[in-house]
Amino acid sequence: MKVKSYKELNVWKKGIEIVERVYEITENFPQKERYTLSSQMQRAAISIPSNIAEGFVRGHTAEYKQFLRIALGSCAELDTQLTIAQKRNYATKQETVALQEDLDHESRMIMNLIKSLSRNAKP
Repeated sequence: MKVKSYKELNVWKKGIEIVERVYEITENFPQKERYTLSSQMQRAAISIPSNIAEGFVRGHTAEYKQFLRIALGSCAELDTQLTIAQKRNYATKQETVALQEDLDHESRMIMNLIKSLSRNAKP
């Protein structure tokens, strides 16, 4: 069965879950971080499902894979920012570990999708 919409993809759905969790965590950050780390984390999180969606609708495997790589980079960026947030005591260890596990899962899903697209690409 062919996927008709990026909204059917588990990798996109997981990305949306990550966005929700980041917003929940960052709403408790200090006011001084509203336009710095908090904003950066939200943008990185939003970038994950956004790039998955944009790549999906492009219609070319090479472009899709490039957008998936950008989403993968956003996962790494967000993971780094989350580490900083925990070290600054803006996020709890429990919040950090849970979100980092989600990011690890999302990264593996993205990498597997890239591999799948590479295997199924027409020469």
